[in-house]
Amino acid sequence: MSSNGCCKYSCETASETLEWINAIVDFIRPYSFLTDAHVVNFFKDRMWEAIDKEWMDCLRKEAVENLLQIPGGVVQDHWPASLKKFIVTLSSLVLPRQQQDLQTVLPGMNMTSLNSVLSTGMNWKKKHEVEVLSAVVDSIANSVGANAIIDVGSGQGYLAQVLSFHYQHAVVAIDACSHHGRVTDTRAEQIKKYYAAQMRKSVSGNRSLTVPKTVTCNVMSIDMLKALADTPLHNDNVSLLQSSCNADNRSSLVLAGLHACGDLSVTMLKTFMECKEVKAVVSVGCCYNLLSEEGFNHAGSQCGFPMSCGVKSAGISLGKSSRDLACQVLRVYYPEVMSTSPSIGRQGKALRRRQQRVVQNSLLHHKENKCSLSEINSHMTGSCSHKKSTELETDDSFDVLETTSITNENSSNKATKCERSEIIGNYPLFQKYCLSGLCRLGLEPLKETDIHGIWKQVESFAELIGPYWSLRAAFGPLLETFLLLDRLLFLQEQGSSIEAVMLPIFNPALSPRNVAIIAKKLTQM
Repeated sequence: MSSNGCCKYSCETASETLEWINAIVDFIRPYSFLTDAHVVNFFKDRMWEAIDKEWMDCLRKEAVENLLQIPGGVVQDHWPASLKKFIVTLSSLVLPRQQQDLQTVLPGMNMTSLNSVLSTGMNWKKKHEVEVLSAVVDSIANSVGANAIIDVGSGQGYLAQVLSFHYQHAVVAIDACSHHGRVTDTRAEQIKKYYAAQMRKSVSGNRSLTVPKTVTCNVMSIDMLKALADTPLHNDNVSLLQSSCNADNRSSLVLAGLHACGDLSVTMLKTFMECKEVKAVVSVGCCYNLLSEEGFNHAGSQCGFPMSCGVKSAGISLGKSSRDLACQVLRVYYPEVMSTSPSIGRQGKALRRRQQRVVQNSLLHHKENKCSLSEINSHMTGSCSHKKSTELETDDSFDVLETTSITNENSSNKATKCERSEIIGNYPLFQKYCLSGLCRLGLEPLKETDIHGIWKQVESFAELIGPYWSLRAAFGPLLETFLLLDRLLFLQEQGSSIEAVMLPIFNPALSPRNVAIIAKKLTQM
C-alpha cells in the first residue's frame, strides 16, 4: 500500500517498510525521556525542564486550540524553527489515516447499509465499523474460497451476525467472556426469527439460515486457534477442542478481528502463519498498552512486540508508562507507603462526576431552602470520610488532562460563573483530590501535611501541563504507526507466498483505530 498525505514513506515491500521503521527509530530515540515519562510525576520531577526551554516559553502562552492541534501536525508561524521542524518531521513519519477507497483496493467488494434488525444495539461508531469490516472480510473470504470465518474476540457478536445472516458465511464467534457468548446467541435467535419470516415471504423459503456458532475460552492462544481450525463447527466449549492442524484437513478459514485487544491481534497473525487451514486474516488492532514486550518479564518468542526480525534487530524497546496513579506529593509525608508503590486509581473523572453531583444537589437545596452561598460552599468542602470510596474507579490508567481539568472545572450545572467560582474554586478541588487519594489508601492526613502549601508550590507550573502533554501526545500516532509496521513487516518477511497490506478502512472521525492489516496466502504452505 502506498502512503498518501504528508507521509513520504511507503510500505509496499519489506525493504520499504524497514526503511520507514528505521526512520521512526532514529527519530524517537532522543525523545525517550518524553515517551517513557510517568506523567503522574509531572510536578515532583519537574518534567517540563527536560523540554527545550524556548519551546516551553513559547507554548505556555499559546491558545489551547493551537496546543490541541500539535498531535495533528499543525504548527504556527511564530513558533521557533526547531519546534516547527520537530512537529513537521514527526508528522511526516505517521501513517496517514484518511479512509482508503476500498472499492479500488478490493474490486467487487459489496458494502451495504445494515438494516435496523442487524444494527440493533449498535451506536453510530459500531455500525460504521461493522458495515465496513464485514464487507472487507466477505470480499477476502470469497477471494480465498473460505468455507468458514472465525471472529476472534467477537464481543456481542455484531460482526459475526452480519457475516452470517447478511453475507451467509459459516462463522464461529469466539470470545473469552461467557456472557458475551450468551448475548450473541440470544441476539442471533432474534435476528433469525426476522430473517425466517422474510424468507417465508420470498422464493427462498427453503434455504436454511446460517447462524454463528459461539465458543468461549478463557485464554486465546495459537494452539487454541489451531485446534478450532481443525474442529467441526459446533457450540461445544473450547476445552473440548483437542485436535490440531494436520495434513489431511482441507478446511479453508479466515481469521477476522474488530479491535482485537493487545496480544490477541498478534496471536491472529501468528496463527495465520502457522496453521495451513487459515488462508487469510483481517485484523484491526487496539489497546497497544496491553501488549507484552520482550525484555519486560516476557519470553521473546511469545511477545506481542516486537514481531518482526527487522524491529528486533533495531534493538529498541518501548515499555509503557505506569497506569498506577500514586499521589506524587505523598512521598514527603508517607515515605514508607510510597515504597510499596500503591495504586490510587483513576480518580480524576470519578471525583469530577461526584463534584458535579454535589454542586447540583447543593444548588437545588439552595433554591428550596434559600441557603447562602457560604453555607453551600462549607457543605461542599467538608472533611473527607476516611473510608475507601466505592465511587472511585479502579482503572489504573491516568490522564494528566483529567488532573488539569480538576483545576479548571467547568460544571454543566446552571449556576452562574460567579457562583461556580465561589462554590468550586481551584484549591478546594485540589484539596478534595488529595484527601480522596488518602482515603483510597486508607490513610489519615497528618497534621503536618500542608496541602495548601503543596498547591501553592505547583500552581504556577500548572500552565505547563498543556504544552507538555501536547508534545507528548504527538508521539501517539507515530508509535502506533511503528507498532503496525512491525506487524506488517513480520508478514512481509515470510516471503512471496504472503500478500499483506495495511489499510485505513474506517472513517477516522468515527473510529480512530481504523487501520486493518489484511494478509492472504498465495500458495500452499
